[in-house]
Amino acid sequence: MAKPGRPGASSGKKGPTKGSGGKHRRSLEGRGPTPKAEDRPYHVAHKRKQTAERGASKPGAGKPGAGKPNGGKPASARGRSRDGSDIEHVTGRNSVLEALRAKIPATAMYIAQRIEMDDRVKEMLAIAHKRELSVLEVTRPELDRMAGYDGVHQGVALKVPPYEYAHPQELLEETFDQGETPLLLALDGVTDPRNLGAIIRSTAAFGGHGVIVPQRRSAGVNSAAWKTSAGALARVPVALAGNLTSMLKDFKKQGVFVLGLDGDGDVSLPSLELADRPIVIVIGSEGKGLSRLVAENCDQIVSIPISAATESLNAGIAASVALYQVATLRAAAEAE
Repeated sequence: MAKPGRPGASSGKKGPTKGSGGKHRRSLEGRGPTPKAEDRPYHVAHKRKQTAERGASKPGAGKPGAGKPNGGKPASARGRSRDGSDIEHVTGRNSVLEALRAKIPATAMYIAQRIEMDDRVKEMLAIAHKRELSVLEVTRPELDRMAGYDGVHQGVALKVPPYEYAHPQELLEETFDQGETPLLLALDGVTDPRNLGAIIRSTAAFGGHGVIVPQRRSAGVNSAAWKTSAGALARVPVALAGNLTSMLKDFKKQGVFVLGLDGDGDVSLPSLELADRPIVIVIGSEGKGLSRLVAENCDQIVSIPISAATESLNAGIAASVALYQVATLRAAAEAE
């Protein structure tokens, strides 16, 4: 069990520690090539194939999206915000600019009255003009309302449709299809959207392929996450898992190693030997760490060595350190 207030941080304690001792790692090796997605009974593609085959003889079969719910898009990827609203706002100059550059389908742009112009604002206005996007001048209190509690807008906001979450399985498959070794982050009980944004930013910086959040008891993509990510949300996909534990079990069946960050881990991060494998790093909450079920399904529990004078690292910083270490180990392995 994780100790409260210590997500992934270790102060260098000595003595016996609990862990799998590599048991899970050995059990996953030597399974051979990964079967096609549609041939795996637990895979969403297999279910879609069965649904399509059952509906092949029905009227309307052959039309785009026939036999597939929501036109083939997983329910978790539909355009609905976490609070059920139909409108979201991206705030902050870097975030708005990155969203415009990425051609996020915005419907309006708001700028503060008497805004201080800089190169970013000028580029935003140029992109908005080119896309014939409405630009509205509003008061700063109105922008404060759009940014939400404790939000920082820097005089600009973008009205966008609700964030469309990816499906975890499709995120994994796309990474494999690109010929890359998956490096994914999964959040277990991280409820601060600013931590989510910081983790997304680090994922983009260190070559990660995406972030996975559970559907319940977790921060979602909102204006605070956009702002903290400094626009990285326009480049890094976020997937929504209906049940995080079940998703991790499915990933393990496909040869992905699950690493949990915890202060009392059995493996020190600098000694990690699985960096060059397909991995998903699970980050627990700062107060409670990893949940029991998630910890039980980790192949290894990894700790970050820190000074004994430091109580813990928050979730965003712990994720950054872990991602940097994995990126460094992968680069060293490729150079050999």
